[in-house]
This record gives sequence, structure tokens and C-alpha cells, in this order.
Amino acid sequence: MQKPKVIIILGQTATGKSNLAVKIARKINGEIISADSRQVYKSLNIGTGKITKKEMKGVPHHLLDVVNPRHRFTVAEYKKLAEEKIKEILARSNIPIICGGTGFYIDAITKGIIFPEVPPDIKLRKEMLRKDATALFHILFKLDKTRAKNIKNKNEQNNKVRLIRAIEIAKALGKVPKITEETPPYKFIKIGLYLPPDKLKKKIEKRVKKMFKMGLLNEIKKLKRSGVSEKRLKELGFEYYNPTPEKVISETLKYAKRQMTWFKRDKEIKWIDASKSATINKL
Repeated sequence: MQKPKVIIILGQTATGKSNLAVKIARKINGEIISADSRQVYKSLNIGTGKITKKEMKGVPHHLLDVVNPRHRFTVAEYKKLAEEKIKEILARSNIPIICGGTGFYIDAITKGIIFPEVPPDIKLRKEMLRKDATALFHILFKLDKTRAKNIKNKNEQNNKVRLIRAIEIAKALGKVPKITEETPPYKFIKIGLYLPPDKLKKKIEKRVKKMFKMGLLNEIKKLKRSGVSEKRLKELGFEYYNPTPEKVISETLKYAKRQMTWFKRDKEIKWIDASKSATINKL
């Protein structure tokens, strides 16, 4: 039996993934599932570059604005919801299109990663949030040396949310179990968008200037008034913590580099230069 097709559109920030997803969706009766770890949050619109209703052009979009930014949303929760949406879209005889730049979200779906079922420990999380990433890494090392030694990437070592989750699992199960995978029941078609470094830099600079012009600072003020703490804003990303255009441009360029490092490991991705409109138009 032939596996149902699921299209994945991924790549660096500011390469035009959302526009391409909408274009393809309109041609093939597609529905779009976001794979962005911050666009799942309500009211994080300008800083995350969230697609607008007008830009959606009538195409159904899923997993945008699903959780309050005061709460944390895990990759396991994303996987569960995304798999439900894939089934629903296929049941309507439409084609699911997963679109975004969060590599771990995409891997969770395409690799069928199985996450340990350990419920959140709110008391532990509050206690651990008071500590910095270095202290959290040492705590994990004491609980599970093997898991800690496998975290070789500096970005992962500084990711407080993932470190706290690893500690939470280690305390509940005695150690963090090895990540296991199952073969998903879908055929994934992976399209990656990239831009040459000079063009990507110009695109990011233009996007950041637009963010501030559209009211990024007012968006942050509204989030604070709604009860989102300074600490939480920092966790939500550099755009939401004392941002300046220069700082956001610099950090976005670093983030884009990390995204490409992640995606380059996947040899199934068909890469397309987003600056070549003729190639894009053929899709």
C-alpha cells in the first residue's frame, strides 16, 4: 500500500518558506501545519514573523496561536498535535504541508521520535528555572552522565528548557532514556529553501527594520501587561528581550547559521535557492 504524501518546506529564517507553502497549497488543495516553536504562542506575531490572515490567501493554517506564552510548549506536545492534524487533513482528501524552521519539530514528525511519557513537574521546573544553564548541565551530569556527555552542541548546553526537561525525566525514570524512533506511515517530500549569505543578510536586515516599524516594542509591552514576565520574555527569544535593530539582526544571522547546520545533516532535503524566482515558480 502506498504511503500518503506529506510535503515539508523548511530552511533558514527569512527565506520565504511561508509564501512558498501557500503557493503550493493553493495548487494542490493543501493545508499548512506550522513547524515553528514560537509561532505556537498567542500574541507573538511581529517578533516571530508570523504569517497574517491576508498572507494566508484562504489556505487553512494549523498550530499557530495554540498556547498562552506564559506556558511552555514541548516538542512532544507539538508532535502529538501535528500528527492529529496530518490525519485530519488526509481524511479531508487534502495534502498536509509542514512549514517551518524548527528542526527538532520537523525531525519529531519525519523520524517518528518517541518521547518518554513523563508528566511536567511544576515544582521542580520553578526551582530549576532559578538556575543558569551551566548549573543545570552539572545537575544533569550528576543524574545521568551518559545523557549529559551526549549534549556536545553548545546551543543545546545553553538551552535551559531542554536541560530542565532532561533533569525532569532523569529524576522520574532514574535516567534519560535513549531517544527511539518508529517509521512514520507517510512519505515525506522535503524542500529546503536557502539564500546566499549576502542576500540572506539583506533580507534579514529588511525584515528586522520592518518588525520595529510595525510595532515590535508595543507587542512586548502588551505581553508584559498580559502577565508575561521578563524572565519568560528572555526565554521566548532575543526579539522579546531588550531588543535593538542591531542586536536582533546580529542574533538572527547567528540563528540562521544554526538552522542550516541542523538541516544539513538531512540528506533527503532537496535544496532550492530562494533568490531564483524561476526555480520557485516551477514548483
